[in-house]
Amino acid sequence: MKLSSSQFMKAREFIYANGRLLDRRRFEYHFAQGRAASVADALRPYQNADGGFGNALEPDMRTPESQPIATEYALMTMEEIEFFDPDMMKGILQYLGSSVRAEGGFPRAAMSVNEYPHAPWWNTEEDRSGSLNPTGRILGILTKHQLISGLEKEEWFARSVDFVWKRIPLAEKTDYHELIQCISFLDSAPDQQRAAEELKRVNDWLQQPGTIELDPGAEGYVHKVLEWAPTPGSYVKQWITDDDVQRHLEYLIQHQQEDGGWMMSFPALSTGNEAEWRSLITVDRLITLKAYGCLESH
Repeated sequence: MKLSSSQFMKAREFIYANGRLLDRRRFEYHFAQGRAASVADALRPYQNADGGFGNALEPDMRTPESQPIATEYALMTMEEIEFFDPDMMKGILQYLGSSVRAEGGFPRAAMSVNEYPHAPWWNTEEDRSGSLNPTGRILGILTKHQLISGLEKEEWFARSVDFVWKRIPLAEKTDYHELIQCISFLDSAPDQQRAAEELKRVNDWLQQPGTIELDPGAEGYVHKVLEWAPTPGSYVKQWITDDDVQRHLEYLIQHQQEDGGWMMSFPALSTGNEAEWRSLITVDRLITLKAYGCLESH
């Protein structure tokens, strides 16, 4: 089963009617010969003077002030387009160096999140401690792409690496967000022998029933096959059968909404917030369908 050309065009219309400039540029990059630099230009206004990213780049955090999660998402976006803007990266490193906590790592959210509209799961009582999420993937992306020479010698970086090593054995064993952080960090960790041992632990967690939601129709805030393995080359794909992937791809195609977009699995803050999230998700869904060869030519 493939997403038809007419379905694709409906998704395109939904994105252009509802999406942020950033997600429209992401769509163009993947499906309309858009330039990576154009995506970076749309990402740039979310960066603050301190080098971090805020301004609702993570749609459920409406604070203009910099947040570690938003900064992680900026790195993920640059990784997606295979273009790490040097000026933005300089600011990110400045922000990370000034935001590292005493024991290493970055908090899940800074307290400023409380001062603006935000999803309830971002309520933050303290931000003095580091968190595996998003520290693991931030370090993983920086290491994987070798963006800065001598980064491993930076005190804040070395302290944060030690923090993640200590946190991985304590991760929530069925939590998507924490396990993705572990995988990203271990994929390119400085000590690959140690990483191989820790991956054995993570692999055991991944294979526990319920960690990867195999029911394509499961409702609520669950993480299904295609979130764990959005492309055939995803690390977690090795623990998912081809039949399960096919069932989820077919379900995804069948559950495109009448307006052309896909739904979110969590409550929206507002009408505008829902439009942002659904457009972001719709771009992600199209990227996944393309990766698995499930788009008709358009």
